Amino acid sequence: MKNEWRKSEKGIYIPKAKAEFIDLPAFKFLTIAGEGNPNSDGFGDYIGVLYALSYAIKMTLKKRSGIDAYMDYTVYPLEGVWDIREEARAGFTGVIDKDDLVFTLMIRQPDFVTPEFVEEMRDFCQKKNPNPLLKQVNFETITEGPCVQMLHIGSYDNEAATFAIMEDYACANGLTRVSKIHREIYLSDFRKVAEEKLKTTLRFRVK
Repeated sequence: MKNEWRKSEKGIYIPKAKAEFIDLPAFKFLTIAGEGNPNSDGFGDYIGVLYALSYAIKMTLKKRSGIDAYMDYTVYPLEGVWDIREEARAGFTGVIDKDDLVFTLMIRQPDFVTPEFVEEMRDFCQKKNPNPLLKQVNFETITEGPCVQMLHIGSYDNEAATFAIMEDYACANGLTRVSKIHREIYLSDFRKVAEEKLKTTLRFRVK
């Protein structure tokens, strides 16, 4: 038996193209923080190190026996939490300069993955393919709690229109957006999918 997140956790990762409320529990993640333009050459290195470590964890666990509560699984999608630099907030006009972006990229891990095993796999990856970014990857538990989410189809540059729909939904349902920080879950590979067909789950916290 294999856990396929696209099927077993569709409500979390693949919402409909209309705003909805969701209350999310604690999940484990590999995370890495950075800042700057996501179109820069170095941005892909952050993504690469997360996937390298995530696949090392998956494939090694698959070969081992005696792991408590183990179940084979599909690697979870890449996610990103986005904000802007503190110094950019003072003069913010509503138009984002991508050079001012601050991000935390992450990939969720199954509950049976332990901190000790992550460290073992970090050492394994470092020996196999040395990468200074491996030291910057954290293993942490994150609870998003109450949120509004919606499927966005199209360019990342057009997300503002989807966020406007989500904010209208929140207001109509007595919810308040906590901050302009938001989460994106990447359901499409931007290297292979046409920009107008990209699918991204957008989410922000509410109270």
